[in-house]
Amino acid sequence: MTKMLASVRSRQEAEIALQAGADIIDLKEPSRGALGAVDMKDIVEIVAFVNGRRLTSAASGDLPMEPDVVRAKVDELAATGVDFIKIGFLPSDYLTDCAKGLVGIAANRKLVAVLFADYVYPENVLDVFAEAGFHGVMIDTADKTKGRLLQHMSTDRIGTFVADCHARGLTAGLAGSLEAPDVPRLLAYDPDFIGFRGALCDNLVRDAEINRDAALKIRALIPEEQPAGTQSRVDYKLLAARGYFPDASELGLGTDKIFVRDFVLPVEIGAYSFEHGKTQRMRFDVTADVLRVTRNPEDMRHVVSYDLIMDGIRSLVARGHIELVETLAEQIAAFVLENPRVTNVVVRAEKLELGPGGVGVIIERKQDRQHAARSGDRAGTHAAEHRGRGAVPS
Repeated sequence: MTKMLASVRSRQEAEIALQAGADIIDLKEPSRGALGAVDMKDIVEIVAFVNGRRLTSAASGDLPMEPDVVRAKVDELAATGVDFIKIGFLPSDYLTDCAKGLVGIAANRKLVAVLFADYVYPENVLDVFAEAGFHGVMIDTADKTKGRLLQHMSTDRIGTFVADCHARGLTAGLAGSLEAPDVPRLLAYDPDFIGFRGALCDNLVRDAEINRDAALKIRALIPEEQPAGTQSRVDYKLLAARGYFPDASELGLGTDKIFVRDFVLPVEIGAYSFEHGKTQRMRFDVTADVLRVTRNPEDMRHVVSYDLIMDGIRSLVARGHIELVETLAEQIAAFVLENPRVTNVVVRAEKLELGPGGVGVIIERKQDRQHAARSGDRAGTHAAEHRGRGAVPS
């Protein structure tokens, strides 16, 4: 289950995050940078206040890539009793030395390396942290004025990052000026935690105080893990974006149509030899019939986002060369139908560089209700198929 990480800078904010149901209370001072450190006395106070009711983490601050400096700060944070220590790593000739210098602490404390989507890292950077015994790696953004995580990394690259972390025994975290509509898109790739600051504050201003209503809105988008043998408190009818959903037809609210029109991408496709080794423009139109879960949709909990369709097409295309348009159309239909709320989908896929206007195929596929019931018990089933290599920020 994906956990919600809420970054707070005071005991008062920690109390709001606790009340809102955050899984990880993360201690960070936003006015001091992307990983601004909270004063040590405040960390001790907040950890004591949380008192084991939730996991805690603390940011180490924006440190220079000097092994002795990094080691001293992490030693200091380890003494506070936080469960996780987040350490920012900038591209540097000394990055590996800084990670190796923490091997002794990593054996006794859970260390999370933070990489930044607006920087370029070596391809083997995840191996560095795995070999040093780190608990996990998180992707964030360094410059909060230059866009959200999804403006720096495509969803297929994010999915690859998560899978590559898991393949190395590392947990994977995602953050970076995220907003509510980003949540269902990221949940599809099964990260271990998603981090928030600005989305929990008034008007998305990360330096403002945390707002309880904003925190509850984010919490409602992320399914909560339930203790074994207890009755679930999750409102399944609001969590369809990830597949946590029973048979929606029982609600009797009918269906809506969501669509993506004139979505054009460069695609490696074609059976002829002259079509190999290059891309050609394709246009996609997708219309899906989606079971309604409320008569008055008000926010992301009530809808299946068209962003998920576009993310899926991008991920499928990113796999590499595809021989037939028909194959790609079938893959898109199958992807869309993975969501148990989708009852029917029509996919139109056109090559735009052959023929007078466009050539391609239109297919219509319906949901297998038995398959939909099985899908309701799992999340992000497509994510593992969309993996590649080298998903660190670049």
